[in-house]
Amino acid sequence: MRIDLASAPGDPQHPNEDWLSAVLPASGQGGVVVALDGVTPPRGDDGCTHGVPWFTARLGGRLTELSGSRRDMTLSQVLAKAISATADAHRETCDLSHVRTPQATVVMARWDERSVEHLVLSDSVLLLRDPLGEVTAVRDDRLDRVPREVLRSVAAADALRNAEGGFFTAASDPSVAARAVTGTTPREAVSALAALTDGATRWVDTFGEGDWADLFRLLQKEGARSLIDRVRALEGGSSGAGRGKRHDDASVAYATL
Repeated sequence: MRIDLASAPGDPQHPNEDWLSAVLPASGQGGVVVALDGVTPPRGDDGCTHGVPWFTARLGGRLTELSGSRRDMTLSQVLAKAISATADAHRETCDLSHVRTPQATVVMARWDERSVEHLVLSDSVLLLRDPLGEVTAVRDDRLDRVPREVLRSVAAADALRNAEGGFFTAASDPSVAARAVTGTTPREAVSALAALTDGATRWVDTFGEGDWADLFRLLQKEGARSLIDRVRALEGGSSGAGRGKRHDDASVAYATL
């Protein structure tokens, strides 16, 4: 078993709002990968005195601990409990009812000798490769269904954030965990997996350098850091990329099982 992690801020002058972690039990019988992409709020009030990096560190730390230590809980239950604990940590000082209270996309994968569990919420991606090399992308595509011109309006985006007919992220309401894309795959059907925030998936979905299988082969051959470096090189030659950001925080976790 091998896990390769890499993360880089979109702007070195600003904190990285992603969170990336992995757990390998001493027993060697399984593991956990957690990837969060903090949602950068529009300029203006978000009701919180702490900020997105604080939020993703708190939520990510709790997710990592619970998913590794509480095998009796499903990943949805883990996410709900971690959201509640994070909300409690700043409930007395911040307005958690604010629509732009700190929030994040979530990818989690947890495996043992029997199965591989997954959870995806919002626009980060989990890739699962089978022993024959076929790659399946696990995605929550609700944000993709929202027209880009709608997302350019702060008011319109706010109206769709964590709302029916819109898209969902991990913020302060634990019930959002039930909105995540979840599933379980037999362990023998997964030889490797990768969790990527949307700053890294740009290699496929923004620049069209290849498909998900091509991206997986790149990770296998060159590693997680190389993928991020390639995205940065493409961004440097582009007149603009993604949803209004030339560069974005990018994180990759690649695990061979």
